[in-house]
Parts: sequence; structure tokens; C-alpha cells
Amino acid sequence: MSPLRDRAGRPTGPAGGKLRRIWLDWRGFLLFVAVMLVFRSAIADWNQVPSGSMEPTILTGDRIVVDKLAYSLRVPFTLERLADWNDPQRGDIITFLNPIDDRQFIKRVVGIPGDTVELRRNQLIINGVSATYEPLTEEEYARLRIQPPSAYKVLRETILGQSRTIMVLRYSSDTTSSSFRRFDVPPDNYLVLGDNRDNSGDFRKIGPVSQERILGRAHSVAFSLDSDNYYAPRIRRFFVDLS
Repeated sequence: MSPLRDRAGRPTGPAGGKLRRIWLDWRGFLLFVAVMLVFRSAIADWNQVPSGSMEPTILTGDRIVVDKLAYSLRVPFTLERLADWNDPQRGDIITFLNPIDDRQFIKRVVGIPGDTVELRRNQLIINGVSATYEPLTEEEYARLRIQPPSAYKVLRETILGQSRTIMVLRYSSDTTSSSFRRFDVPPDNYLVLGDNRDNSGDFRKIGPVSQERILGRAHSVAFSLDSDNYYAPRIRRFFVDLS
């Protein structure tokens, strides 16, 4: 049996009255939630990092701030772009939906459209230029506010005028993950790698990432919780810029 309705078509029965009361009581909160969901989808978001694939730049438990307007404006909750104004650049840390299962990933852009990229035993080569590697100084460790596991070494990787901090295993016989052949990055695609080069599901597993799948650029750590220490806050990680 259909519920009774008034002249405006609104339900007047018990169910309709209950829904109306809920709306009147909670409309402010519901509108706030709707606005926040749209904001997080299209303008800016904050994401928890569940893995160590971007260590030492981003630690497990970091809550990062992502600029969804860094490259384009999208229709909320979709991948449809309304306007484009910037392209990702080498060195950008981006969030994206990976091509394999649509899970959200965060990695660093290493190759842009037209680049030729190669990795030889964890040495990066872009357009025929080989990266150089230097160990970090004590001052750099202090500035980065990190303490890497003893099985890894942290290096400063410099290539094409850019520097970043990466982490590799001290001893590894697995050349399949530390190397890949020359790859020409196609138009509207990007080659991404994790800063933790020996523990990252990146280009070597998912292939290149199309621009339409890129959600935004990560630019800072809002706060960080240490899951290995009863989720204690890592105060030194609060408001750290990502580079």
C-alpha cells in the first residue's frame, strides 16, 4: 500500500514523518558530511600510509596531505577531468589508482612522457644520464628525522639536477627487482618508483600510470603515529614537507 502524500508529494504517513524529523534534526551534520566528501574528492585529501614502500621519505603511519588541484579539476567521485593546468614533473610524489586493481598508491614520478628510463642494480638512468649516490651525513639524518632499519642503507640520489633520499638493502642478490630494461615512457603516462627501492610495488609490477589515474600530489605530513610503539605520535614528523 502506497504511503499517504500531501499536495507537494511529500509522505505524510509514519515513515514519511520519521524521515522528515531525522532530516530536520540532522540536516546540518549531513550537509557538513556531504561538503567534506566533495572537498576530499576534488580539492584536498589526507591519507594514511599503510606500507613502507616510500621510506625513508614517508613512513608507515604518516598521515599525508594531498593536493587534488595540483594538476587538474575533476568531477567529484570520478576520474573525469574538467580542466587541466599542470602536468606531473619528475620528482613529484603522487597518489593514483594503480592499473592492476584500482587500489590507491603513492609513489614518486621518475619518468615523464618521452623519457627513456632504465634501472641497473638500483642505479637509475634517465635519457642516458646515470644517477649518482652518496651516503647521508649525520646532519641530513637529523634534518629528515628518520632512523632506518639496520638492513638498509639510505642514500642521496642525484640525477638531472634533482636530489632525493632513497633506501636500498645493504646486501641483495635479487637482480630481478633491482633492475629493469630501458623503457620509453609513452604519451600521457608516467613511470613511478618507490623511494624504498627494494620493497615497492611500482612500475616493476604495475607498469606505467596513465595521467587520468593520477589523483593528486602529496606535499606534506600532517601527523604521524608509530604502530610499532602503541601508536605513539611521532612529534618530529608533524608538518614535515615532502620532497
